[in-house]
Amino acid sequence: MISSIEQDHQRFRQIVRGKIRKDLRKFLSRGELIGKEGRRFVSIPVHDIDIPTFRYGDNAGGVGMGEGGEGESAGNQGQGGEQEGKHILEVDVSLEELADILAEELQLPRIKPKGAHRITTIRDKYTGIRPIGPASLRHFKRTYREALKRQLAMGLYDPDKPIVVPIRHDLRFRSWNEVRKPQSNAAIVYMMDVSGSMGDEQKELVRLEAFWIDTWLRRNYEGIESRYIVHDVRAGEVDKKTFFSVREDGGTRISSAFQCCHELLEQHYDPAEWNIYLFHFSDGDNSSEADNRLCVKILDQQLLPKCNLFGYCQVTSAYGSGSFLNVLREAFPKGLADQDGPKVVTTKVDGRDDILDSLRTFFKSGR
Repeated sequence: MISSIEQDHQRFRQIVRGKIRKDLRKFLSRGELIGKEGRRFVSIPVHDIDIPTFRYGDNAGGVGMGEGGEGESAGNQGQGGEQEGKHILEVDVSLEELADILAEELQLPRIKPKGAHRITTIRDKYTGIRPIGPASLRHFKRTYREALKRQLAMGLYDPDKPIVVPIRHDLRFRSWNEVRKPQSNAAIVYMMDVSGSMGDEQKELVRLEAFWIDTWLRRNYEGIESRYIVHDVRAGEVDKKTFFSVREDGGTRISSAFQCCHELLEQHYDPAEWNIYLFHFSDGDNSSEADNRLCVKILDQQLLPKCNLFGYCQVTSAYGSGSFLNVLREAFPKGLADQDGPKVVTTKVDGRDDILDSLRTFFKSGR
């Protein structure tokens, strides 16, 4: 039986879930969603949820019950405001729950991993109860149940003084077995143009979109590895912090990022064992038509045969030409579609309100 406290908590979580889903686009547009990011939880500020308070009955008198009407000032203080305040409550939400809210809002299908799942993990699975074991695995509920049964059988239980004291014979412990479980793995390679035309505003859009991409893919796969490549006219792998902060003043050669990505996949990720996702973020500028053709060639011959999905997100910049989006759409008019849908997916993000629509476009096929 679920206790009343657990029922209240479940109702509260449902209210929070509804608020987050309703204001999902607003959270993104304000950048509030990644307020405090941990290993498995994020803290989200949720408005207009009343915090539970104690209610007291009418008191006949006592301390503080002097003359004066309810709500009157106790001293000569200035006038307070007349507008109702807004309650802001920070709620910790697991990344798994956040991904489920995302899926409900965008109507995303669950991803069907491809390839042979040869990588396995060994996990301890609790399979039953036994009378011996280490103290750390003691099952308190079963232990006290055994103690209660013994006291009832021996006539030692007093309902007026319901004290249950387990003895050594009553102790119960969890038992376990080692279980080999296939692990669906995914590798995400993020690539970004960091030339002078990609400013702080564009990088913030990329940061928010990458957070959602990561959240959704981690909900669908057991193991995720994320790699980061930045480029101007040259490309190189960097850590996550550098990816979102570095800025260069040089030109742009997108093929350098694609070639670096190809070398990374060749060295570390066998497509038979990994589900591979590639995402490139740019303002659409590239150095030349010759490099555009080279990009299409690398994509077609080297990257697309290895990956589940190649996503290109073009963020609007006052300094970028925005031409590379058209290059990809002309080279892959149907997205190199197969039975699972298009493999090349392109989106354009003018501002933060476009991020959810971009994510829907990337993952609506369930690749």
